Amino acid sequence: MLYTMSQGYRYLDAEEKGDIFIVTLRNGGDNRLNFDICKELMCVMRDIRQRLKPDSEGALIVRGNNKFFTNLLHAVLDFPFPTIAVITGHTFGGGCPFSLAFDYRIMNSDRGFWSMVAVDFGLHFPGIGSLVKSKLVPSVARKVLLEGHKYTGKEALADGIVDRIVSAEELLPTAVELASRVKSKARGNVYGLLRAELNLEPLKRLQSVSHVHNQRIKPRKVATKL
Repeated sequence: MLYTMSQGYRYLDAEEKGDIFIVTLRNGGDNRLNFDICKELMCVMRDIRQRLKPDSEGALIVRGNNKFFTNLLHAVLDFPFPTIAVITGHTFGGGCPFSLAFDYRIMNSDRGFWSMVAVDFGLHFPGIGSLVKSKLVPSVARKVLLEGHKYTGKEALADGIVDRIVSAEELLPTAVELASRVKSKARGNVYGLLRAELNLEPLKRLQSVSHVHNQRIKPRKVATKL
């Protein structure tokens, strides 16, 4: 059963389905990144962390409202529960690294392109290459960052950019099914720490330009017998 927790949010909707949280961006017609959007997303992630608590199961799903994603990279990479990006339509520019920051990506198979257009539009921010490099194999990272290839869903799946492609009506059910399967991985209170091991370079690069640094919670000590 879904419970809304969107009171006070202007640019997003947040719903709670047990220990799975679904955040839907609804930040205007052109979905541009601005301070207020970033602030709200960081606030809702903070609220979700407080609700879940350490040592609990949980997962976060973020989806657009038939728009492309904006980039709020460090907060997503540092979130201590499994994260899933639902790519509902066209994803260009900052939406590409934002979706890469998530652990899993599910893309609409019916419509939409995924294209990181930085090279064509002269766009850059510190850490943009390190994130692509940590998530994708070298040949695909080159294709994404230096060629700005315009990916269809099938191409994105073949190159390992997304994990699943499904029809529009199956996007959220597929994400919820995946979240139900992986949410227990957060129970040991080391999920975020282990993810950080896989993404050390982008975390360090992005931390220098992030306004909010999440405090990490030390994992509990486990008694061992020799």
